[in-house]
Amino acid sequence: MKTQTKDIIERNKEFICKSPKGHFMQSKEWANIKPDWINEIVTVEDENGEIKGSMSLLIRAVPIPLLRYTMMYSPRGPVCDPYDTETLRQLLEKAKVLAKKYRSYVLKMDPDIEITDEKFEKTMLSLGYTVSRDLKNYSGIQPRFVFRLDVKGKTEEEVMMAFHHKTRYNIRLSQRKGVEVKIGSVSDIPMFHKIMVDTGKRDKFIVRGEQYYKNVLTSFGPEHSRLYLAYVDGKCIAGSLAILYGNKCWYLYGASSNEMRNYMPNYLLQWEMIRWSIEAGCDIYDFRGVGGNLDEDNPLYGLYKFKVGFGGKVTEFIGMFDYVFKPFVFVCAEKGVAVFRDTRRSLYNIKNRIKNSKNKNA
Repeated sequence: MKTQTKDIIERNKEFICKSPKGHFMQSKEWANIKPDWINEIVTVEDENGEIKGSMSLLIRAVPIPLLRYTMMYSPRGPVCDPYDTETLRQLLEKAKVLAKKYRSYVLKMDPDIEITDEKFEKTMLSLGYTVSRDLKNYSGIQPRFVFRLDVKGKTEEEVMMAFHHKTRYNIRLSQRKGVEVKIGSVSDIPMFHKIMVDTGKRDKFIVRGEQYYKNVLTSFGPEHSRLYLAYVDGKCIAGSLAILYGNKCWYLYGASSNEMRNYMPNYLLQWEMIRWSIEAGCDIYDFRGVGGNLDEDNPLYGLYKFKVGFGGKVTEFIGMFDYVFKPFVFVCAEKGVAVFRDTRRSLYNIKNRIKNSKNKNA
């Protein structure tokens, strides 16, 4: 198997950016911000030596004592013609070689393929994969449900006119109130992170450390990432981080201050990121995760309602595919990882309740 030379990495990046199924999570830049994971890239070439299929693999030991095995994960992989069975088979064979090297018990992948693609699913099952689906909110390693806007070949005016009239109103309201959006730099990350922490407390989600956001911005660089910041009279009240890779642009992280929320900065930030995707000639602007349950009593319904105003559609991905190398270890590890994950979430919720109780009594 070929080593990951600089030439292969650069050629693979070019291939991912040109592929309709390319994804930023399959890039070396994304692997670079995952220091706890080992990264390996496997590729398949055609008769002319051109890459026709690739898979970025993230490999990490399972967080369970006494189990000296690793999990192999290909986020939104593989990148290839999804109906090219032979290329899919060759990618799997190369992953098997790495599985022996790293003592991996499973290969997991959650491809950028929609739920309706029965042909792809049949192909994967024929190769020995199993597929699992969970309809809970944000289930799996990556969201099963995302909200996407088709911007292919469209002008700003055409995209704007497809928005709900209330969304257009809020964008213009934000502009009238004097909200100004600027592109930030790494030096602005501490300010962005502070607002992220405030947002996390308000909306009850876990916020990563400041260095993580710096790593995202520096790894992808100005070619592929932008930090958008919304100001009013020189004060930053909201921000968002976007990644543009190949034919897609993703809204990755967003934050808003508890102040001046009636200035609707998040609507204007989304519009500026959408404008970037149009300017770059993207096919898709991806708002990322929404809940699988769209009932109004779902805690994530408000997020869905905000995103749906931009005129896109809910996209349900096909699910998580597993190729199991070690069946017994797989059963033990999957149960152990689930317990570990649930325990971590419970501890986080308890910590938040204690904090909220102290704030109320203060």
